[in-house]
Amino acid sequence: MKNVKVLIGNYGSGKSELALNFAMQAAARGEKTELIDLDMVNTYFRLTERGKMVEQKEIRLVSPNFACSGIETLSLPAEVASAFVLDWDSVIFDVGGDDVGATALGRYHEDFMALEPGALEVLNVVNIRRPLSSTVEKILRLQEGMQAHARLPITGMINNANLATMTGVEELRDGYEVLKEVSDITGIPVAYTTGKKEFLDAFLAENPDPKYVGKPIAIDMYMHRDWDSYIQYGLNTTDPRKEMY
Repeated sequence: MKNVKVLIGNYGSGKSELALNFAMQAAARGEKTELIDLDMVNTYFRLTERGKMVEQKEIRLVSPNFACSGIETLSLPAEVASAFVLDWDSVIFDVGGDDVGATALGRYHEDFMALEPGALEVLNVVNIRRPLSSTVEKILRLQEGMQAHARLPITGMINNANLATMTGVEELRDGYEVLKEVSDITGIPVAYTTGKKEFLDAFLAENPDPKYVGKPIAIDMYMHRDWDSYIQYGLNTTDPRKEMY
């Protein structure tokens, strides 16, 4: 059965990194894999920049029209339909941050609903070290907005708490505590806990409740960022998202 993962979450949650990891791991298992960059919000860091790398792993990458061209207004390519009509084993969607970005999913609502029962995972990637998802209340508000705009219910959450190069086991520990409360309030399970292997192993050694860990997945870092340029971009742009950098 085809497995379709839709990764949503606020800007800076780490969706693109996880999308790449899910795709690379699926391809390593010998699965026919398609990776769809549906991020219509973030024109700075995107999966398209890793196009050659995923092609070497025989992963098909679909990106928005004009991605990485310097053009700010992107559009959805017709190739997105291939996720539903072709015989893939795994399809991973990387969707733009917040409820506005999730709107891009709405046009494919009927296609998602036509998938076999159990084939679709809609996963909210949560990094509690980002300002807009740092508390239970903020996460609840974001999830409500994203579900309404995406027209898809969130089936699980991913604890992807990190502080980039300053990440430690305490990030996963704090993310665990916050998502435990969110899960108890909403009934949405924690489907995955992700992080670099050394931090993930240290966190699991503390024997957290498996109910709020989900499936632990060690990840590699593929989206290497030029942070000086990233910060400069945020300072110079008039985009209101710069407050989140």
